[in-house]
Amino acid sequence: MVSLPLQGRTVAITGASGSLGQALLRQLHQQGASLVALTSRSEPLDLCAADGSAIPLRQVTWRCGQEQALEPVLADCDLLVINHGFNSHGDRSAEAIERSLEVNALSSWRLLELFARLAHADPPERPQRELWVNTSEAEIQAAVSPLYELSKRLQGQLLSLRSLDLAGPKLRIRRLVLGPFRSALNPIGVMDAGFVAREILRQVGWNCSLVIVTPNPLTYVLMPLATVSRWLYFSLVSRPSP
Repeated sequence: MVSLPLQGRTVAITGASGSLGQALLRQLHQQGASLVALTSRSEPLDLCAADGSAIPLRQVTWRCGQEQALEPVLADCDLLVINHGFNSHGDRSAEAIERSLEVNALSSWRLLELFARLAHADPPERPQRELWVNTSEAEIQAAVSPLYELSKRLQGQLLSLRSLDLAGPKLRIRRLVLGPFRSALNPIGVMDAGFVAREILRQVGWNCSLVIVTPNPLTYVLMPLATVSRWLYFSLVSRPSP
């Protein structure tokens, strides 16, 4: 059982059509959540449970840059999982830079701000909302993709900075630091997306704010150190938002 009671709660996931998005939808369905699949694809997303029955979900099509249009959808959500991403691999063109920054960092930041604003406007009796952000171990490790690394590091830095003001009694923020799993972004990933989704929920069940799933032991050492050092540095050299 995860710390956020999911039975009857509404969960939205970006990048829902990807390998991890679909795996998370299946796992959250097992927990009794009501699902909202946020995807850039217009094709219907048909998912089946382990017994072969169709998984009920609401599919919402959107594009990066249209985050504000999701406000009516997210207003009713108890949990948002920011999971969409883009990997340009070896491309270092101006177009690849723009898309990498937009999809991996800026879109994620805008959704963070939007969901936090909704949470902070909640009445006192509403249960705490949660936000899970998939930043990747590319925050601190090489990913054989320079623009993926740069944009994911920016995403992670923005998350650390804004969490100082946005996390609190009305919004719990969890960082998902994931190693290479098989997906369209990384077809040679060594982990199965289903395993990663199960491990995410298991660590959330332990009430972890920093969720790490990777075969690389260095990440389990370096990521907590990076998170704490950023928190200390940002706390010392920046001011709270008004």
